[in-house]
Amino acid sequence: MKITRVETFLVPPRWLFCRIETDEGVVGWGEPVVEGRAEPVRAAVNVLAEQLVGQDPLRIEDHWQVLTKGGFYRGGPVLSSAVAGIDQALWDIAGKTYGAPVHALLGGNVRDRVRMYAWVGGDEPTELAEAITAQVEAGFTAVKMNATGRFPSGGSLGDIRAIVERATLAREVLGQSRDFALDFHGRVTVADARRVLPLLEELQPLFAEEPVVPENSHRLRGVVEATTIPIATGERLYSRSEFLPVLQAGVTVVQPDLSHAGGISETRRIAALAETYGVHLAPHCPLGPIALAASLQVAFATPNHLIQEHSIGIHYNEEAGLLDYLVDPSVFTFVDGYARRPEQPGLGIEVDEAAVRRADEAGHAWRNPIWRHDDGSFAEW
Repeated sequence: MKITRVETFLVPPRWLFCRIETDEGVVGWGEPVVEGRAEPVRAAVNVLAEQLVGQDPLRIEDHWQVLTKGGFYRGGPVLSSAVAGIDQALWDIAGKTYGAPVHALLGGNVRDRVRMYAWVGGDEPTELAEAITAQVEAGFTAVKMNATGRFPSGGSLGDIRAIVERATLAREVLGQSRDFALDFHGRVTVADARRVLPLLEELQPLFAEEPVVPENSHRLRGVVEATTIPIATGERLYSRSEFLPVLQAGVTVVQPDLSHAGGISETRRIAALAETYGVHLAPHCPLGPIALAASLQVAFATPNHLIQEHSIGIHYNEEAGLLDYLVDPSVFTFVDGYARRPEQPGLGIEVDEAAVRRADEAGHAWRNPIWRHDDGSFAEW
């Protein structure tokens, strides 16, 4: 079997899909994207495709090695995301070729269902009580929300209290039998993280995500030591080598994104590395159906997996949703807040190719907001 064609599709709301075709008619799908920078990733996939056409798609590890190391300049979000989507598609082909779901090829399932969490609260969260209640009524046992909107360096007492009040509201709605996680999105400084996290401890968040930007990962140990709240990070880290320092700093949860961090192949290695530190895996995935399908395949085969993010109803999905590009959307029916184990070969989904091709005709040019503080200076989004 040989790879004959690699295609990419720019689909709303902000995604990029990859289709790899073989001479035996087996097709694999992946999702290589950097949100807000989809076009450069598309170009990178097209360049990497030169190394794939005519090759055996089942040599997944060899392809991963060549694609990540075959160029003198390596790494970074664009290249790693391009490789990630290709890697997902190759695993999809392998599963379909062998007639097995990917998790079976990874060693078989270690659990029968995977706990999911739902998003509530957008970039600057409001109307949280209603949003959390709706997710509870939908059966979810965990939610995640942004801890704050734009946050000034050296935040005031009022800024700090707003975070605490938001978390208090979540706990009151959820009670003691459900969980919430707080995503700081790197919007606060190390000093402000150390100020606010101890004030949240009595509310017992499941974890506090990305309290500081990845550029300050060398300061994470101080944040970890300032609180008993589990610290999570990793959506903007792309390899085992980048995860090693944060593991050494003492984080509790790592969050590689299967569309950014080298795909299924590298995420599995990141998970194994995390396991040696007694750290959980909770993949980042506010993306499309292919990324979620890949994440779930890893979840079912990974002992230290904690919980899985999904994008149904997330605030980014205004033009299209997670289920719009699937032939059978019921594969992502969650029962009591859990995903059931996929049994179909490959990634376990059937992509609606006609819908994807129609969507690509319109494409998208999604960009993240550019925020500024009251004084006009740049603010972290």
